[in-house]
Amino acid sequence: MSRLSVVLPAYNEELMTAKVCRTLKEILDHEGISYELVLVDDGSSDGTWNQIEQISEQDPNVTAVHFSRNFGKEAAIVAGLAQASGDAVAVMDCDLQHPPETLVKMFRLWEQGYEVVEGIKTNRGKESLLHRKSAGFFYGIMSRATGFDMQNASDFKLLDRKAVESVLSMPERSMFFRATSSWIGYRSTSVLFEVQEREAGESKWSARSLISYAFRNIVAFTTLPLQFVTAGAVGCFICSLILLVYSLVRYFTGHAVEGYTTLLIVLLFIGSAVMMSLGIIGYYIARIYEEVKKRPRYIVSKIIHGGKKK
Repeated sequence: MSRLSVVLPAYNEELMTAKVCRTLKEILDHEGISYELVLVDDGSSDGTWNQIEQISEQDPNVTAVHFSRNFGKEAAIVAGLAQASGDAVAVMDCDLQHPPETLVKMFRLWEQGYEVVEGIKTNRGKESLLHRKSAGFFYGIMSRATGFDMQNASDFKLLDRKAVESVLSMPERSMFFRATSSWIGYRSTSVLFEVQEREAGESKWSARSLISYAFRNIVAFTTLPLQFVTAGAVGCFICSLILLVYSLVRYFTGHAVEGYTTLLIVLLFIGSAVMMSLGIIGYYIARIYEEVKKRPRYIVSKIIHGGKKK
């Protein structure tokens, strides 16, 4: 019988871990799907790990992974994929905003021969206008970079075993899983789902962390910002040519440009463009530096499988 692994990254989800495991167990048992749950505690500061330990001791189908500190959601997803042993592996949030019933639809599609099943949002839940517009801008850039429509993409997806191995074979330290699962190819399809309201706890994403997450993943997955530097340089050159022609015309007609206002504006404009360009290039160099060090994506302090600690 085929087995489904469900990877559940958890960060400060003390109030939700027991419920998500109980809900998944009820649904998957009812559907007759053989399963394992892989819970990855991403260095939580509350009682999340204690809850996961208790669950893993009571249910042999639960594998628990504990990080030495917080390494981020992408690292937790990769760690879960590495520990999962199922023929198909699904990734979903631990807060039940990804509806578990949709997981069954994904598994049935996998049984029909699809190797990557993407969860596509029909709504974004309760988000501010700024958050919604920022997300649209970010996914617009990622769609151009990947060649796939990522406007409503999510981490909620199911991968065949060989697709999982393809993801794990990628050596980069900074991985954007949401785009990588599309980039690897394979026979794919999608299912629609509505983002559910969080039942307990609160979102771990602040505006600052979302901006950092977006920019980090854009740089990790595409060189498009470097093309902005080139476009900016071309724009500055064109503006300087126009200003040069304007200044020469004024000079030869006896109306030379007076004062330093124009010169100051030009210097400030070019200086700002240069500093912004250097900032983008510097960020790429920093990411290259992180990759060259070849530090592990994460450090696991504990693993509990079948009630036994490793």
